[in-house]
Amino acid sequence: MLGFGAGFVAIVAFLGHSTFAASNNKTSSSAAVHWLGETPAFASGVTFGVPWPKGKFWPGETRFGVVGNTGHIEDLQSWTTGYWADGSLKWTGHAIGSSEVFYDKYTIVASSSAYTRNSSSSTSTGNSTSSLIVTNGSSETTVNTGKLSITFPKEGSIIVSTIKTEEGKTVAENGRLILQSQNWVPDTPENRGNASIQYSNFGSSINEVTVDHGSARALVTIRGQHKSTGGTDHDPWLHFVLRFYLYANSSSIRLLHSIVFDGEADKDFITGLGIRFDVPLKGEEQYNRHVRFAGVDGGILNEAVQGITGLRRDPGENVRTAQVEGRELPDTETWDARVTTRLKWIPTWGDYSLAQLTSDGFSLKKRTKAGQSWVKIPSGSRAEGLAYLGGATQGGLAVGLRDFWKRYPSGLDISNAASDTGEITLWLYSPAAEPLDLRPYHDGLKEDGYEDQLDALEITYEDYEPGFNTPTESHEQANDELSGLTSYINSPPVLVPEPDYIHQTKALGEYWELPVTDNDASKALESHLDFILEFYKSQIEQRRWYGFLEYGDFMHTYDTDRHTWRYDIGGYAWDNSELSPDLFFWLYFLRTGREDAYRFAEALTRHTGEVDVYHIGDWKGLGTRHGVQHWADSAKQARISQPQYRKYFFYLSGGDERIGELLEELLDTDKTLAHRMGTSWAAMAGGKTKLNNTVTGIAKLTNGFVTGSGLYNPETWTLGPPPTDPENHGNVSVSHLSAVFGLPEVVSEVISYFGNDLPDGFKDAWLDYCYYYRASAAEQIARYGASFGKQSLYQAHSRLAAYAAYETSNSSLTLRAWKDFYTGDGIAQNASWSTTLINGSAVLTAIDEVEWLATNDISQYGLAVIQNLAYISSALEEYAV
Repeated sequence: MLGFGAGFVAIVAFLGHSTFAASNNKTSSSAAVHWLGETPAFASGVTFGVPWPKGKFWPGETRFGVVGNTGHIEDLQSWTTGYWADGSLKWTGHAIGSSEVFYDKYTIVASSSAYTRNSSSSTSTGNSTSSLIVTNGSSETTVNTGKLSITFPKEGSIIVSTIKTEEGKTVAENGRLILQSQNWVPDTPENRGNASIQYSNFGSSINEVTVDHGSARALVTIRGQHKSTGGTDHDPWLHFVLRFYLYANSSSIRLLHSIVFDGEADKDFITGLGIRFDVPLKGEEQYNRHVRFAGVDGGILNEAVQGITGLRRDPGENVRTAQVEGRELPDTETWDARVTTRLKWIPTWGDYSLAQLTSDGFSLKKRTKAGQSWVKIPSGSRAEGLAYLGGATQGGLAVGLRDFWKRYPSGLDISNAASDTGEITLWLYSPAAEPLDLRPYHDGLKEDGYEDQLDALEITYEDYEPGFNTPTESHEQANDELSGLTSYINSPPVLVPEPDYIHQTKALGEYWELPVTDNDASKALESHLDFILEFYKSQIEQRRWYGFLEYGDFMHTYDTDRHTWRYDIGGYAWDNSELSPDLFFWLYFLRTGREDAYRFAEALTRHTGEVDVYHIGDWKGLGTRHGVQHWADSAKQARISQPQYRKYFFYLSGGDERIGELLEELLDTDKTLAHRMGTSWAAMAGGKTKLNNTVTGIAKLTNGFVTGSGLYNPETWTLGPPPTDPENHGNVSVSHLSAVFGLPEVVSEVISYFGNDLPDGFKDAWLDYCYYYRASAAEQIARYGASFGKQSLYQAHSRLAAYAAYETSNSSLTLRAWKDFYTGDGIAQNASWSTTLINGSAVLTAIDEVEWLATNDISQYGLAVIQNLAYISSALEEYAV
C-alpha cells in the first residue's frame, strides 16, 4: 500500500499555427523572494512560501501585497500554512499568476489591517483584476484562466471533458486515465507464450472532485480508482489523486498525479499507466497537422502527418518552409501541380511512439496506421519528456512529464493523427517495458522462526518476517517554445526567500546558521559539506539511481571489494531515510540557497514520502527500514516516515498539497506502535494537543529522556512512566539511535515554539540528556544511579553537547563537543575528501568512489557540522589549534 508516481505533468494548449520559434528588504514587514537559478523565460504561475517572525502578524488582521522590481503586481493570492504557538503567522503560502514579464525578485509586503477572507480560505490584494473565473456546478467544474477554459466532470471516467482556448476552440477533450495489468509474469523466456496469463484494462472512475481557488490560482483535486473496462474482469483498485493547478492568464496546466498500490503483489502486475487526451483534428488538412517530440538538450523532432518535403517533386520553397515552421501552408493552387495532383499517394503517418525504457536511451518509431509495420526513427539517450499534436489552423495540445528519463520506464504516444480525432498519451509507466514486479526479492531463505530471523540479521542486516516484505499488508484486505517548455516542466520555476531572512525569522529552527568561513578549520568543514552534495549527485548519475520506484533515493553502504554500493545485500541497500539524510540535505539548502541542493532534496522528499511509507491499512503512517527493496525489511517504523523530513519542503513550497496530505496521514501514527522517546516520539510530536501533553509527560519523568520509553495513552495523548517503573522512580535506558532521527531538531523547535510557556522541566531534561550521553560513567552514575553502558555515534551526538554548551555557556562542554566531533566514531579527521576513479575490468563502467564513505556517516556528520558551527563555531579555532 505504498504510494507511487507523484509525477508532475504539464498540459499546454496552443492556438493557431504550431511555430515554436524589489529591493532586498529584510524588515519584519516584508520579505524578498527570488528565483532559484536564472529568471525563467516561461512560467505558468508560481506558488511559494514565506516565513514570518513570531508575534508579528496575525490571522484575520494581516494583508499581503507583492512588489516587483519596477512596479506593483496586483494578483497575489495568500493563505496560512503554519502558526506560532501564540497564534501568530509563522508561514504563509502565496501564488502569482502567469505574466508576460517576470521580475528577478519580488517583495512580499505584510501589513496589519482588517480584511475579509474569501470563500476559499485564500486572500488576495484588494485591487485585483484577476482573469481567473471558477464555475462550480453540480455535475462539473469549469476553470477559466483567461487563456484556457477547462471543464472537469464530477463523476464517470472522464477527468477533463474539454480544454478550450480563449477564442473558444477545443484543443483537447475526453482526458482519462489508462491502466493495463496482467496477473502473472513469465519467469523464463520459454513461458512467455503461456496462454493462462490474463490481461485487464482499466479506466478512471471518479469518486470526488473538489476545487479551491483565489485570484491567482485554482486547485482542482480529483480522487478515484481505476475501474475495469476490458479484458479479464477485476475489482476496482489503484486509488489515484489528481491535482490540477491552474493559474490566472496561463495557457498551461500543472498536474500532480499520485497513486496508492492496493493490489496483490503476486497477482497484480502493472503493464501500463498513463493519461490520454483526444485532440480534435477534423477539418485540418493532413499536411497542416504537426507532431513534435522533445529530444535531448533542447532538441525537437519536427514532423507533419503528411510531409511534403524531400519528395521527388518540389511543391515550392515557400510551401516547404511553411510546413517546417509549423505554419498553415499556402493555397494548393500556388504549389507545383506535379505535387498537388499526387497528394493522395503521399502516406499519412498517424501513429508515433517514444519509449524511455532506461535512463540512458529512448526509442522512437512511427507507422501509417494500426496493422502496418513500424518505421524506426533515429533514437537518442535522454528524452526530455514532451509531445505535441495539433494543427496549424486549429491549435493543439502538448503534454510533458517532469524527470521523464529519470523516472523510466516512461513513454509518449500519438495515435490516429490522420483521423478526425487524434490521441496523445503520456505513459507514467510504459507498456513497452517489463511488467512492474513488486514481489519480494527472496522467498524467505527457509528462515524458521525468530532465532533464524535474528541470526540472518547478523549477516545481511535485514529484518525478515513472513508477509512483511511486500508493498501491501499480508493479511486479507513552436520548436523554440516547446524547447523552453521542456525546461519549465523538468525544472519548474521556484521562488524562495533569502537564506539570511529565513534564518532571522527562526521559522525553520535555530539549529543552523549561514556558512561559517572565519578560519581554516571552518572553511574545511564547509568544503566537506559541499563535497557530500557533489558526490551524491555524481553517484546518482554514475550508479543510475533512476526509475519509477527509485528516483530520489540513494544507497546506504558501500562494498569496496566489488566497487559498488551494496544494492543486493539485505539492510545495506536503499537508504530509506536512515539516520536522516533528508534533514542534512534540506539544512544544506537552507544555508546555501543552492538550486541544485533544492532539486536534490525535493526529489528525496517526494520519493521517501511516497514509496518508503505505507498510506493505507494497519501500517499506515509507518515507513520501512532500509533494504534491497524499499519495502523489503520487516521493520515498519515511524522513524522513516518522520514528518520533520517533509516539513522543510512543505513550507518552502507554499504548502504543497501532496506533501500536506502525507503529513496528515501521520497524525494518528501514535496508535500504530508503542511509544519511544527518541525514534518514535520525535516522529509523532505532531498535533498541538499531542505535543502539549507528551512534552508535559516527558518533563514529569524522573529521568526525563534517559527513561528511554514511556507508557503512552493514544486516547488522551498522555505519556507516563514505562510499565517497568510505574511509580516513576527513575528508569535508565539509553539508545544510540534515539537522537539520530530528528530528535535534536524537533526538541530544539519545541523549546523555541513554546517559549515561556514550555512546561517546567522539559528543557532541563533535554539539556541533561545532551550533557550526560557522552559524560563519564562516574558522572552518569552520580546523576542517574547507573551508567549508560557502551554507546556509539559520538560524532553524531556532538551536536547535542554543542547545543547544551551554547544554552548553558559551558566552555568545557564546548571543547568536549569538538573533541567528540573530531575523535569520536564516525568520519575521521584525516579522511581523504577526494574521489578515486575506478575503471577498466574492475567495474562495468568507470565510476568515482570514496571507500570510507557511507550514507549513515555523512548524514550525521553533516548535521553535526551544521549544528556545531551554529552553536559553538567561536571555539573551533581554539580546539583545532
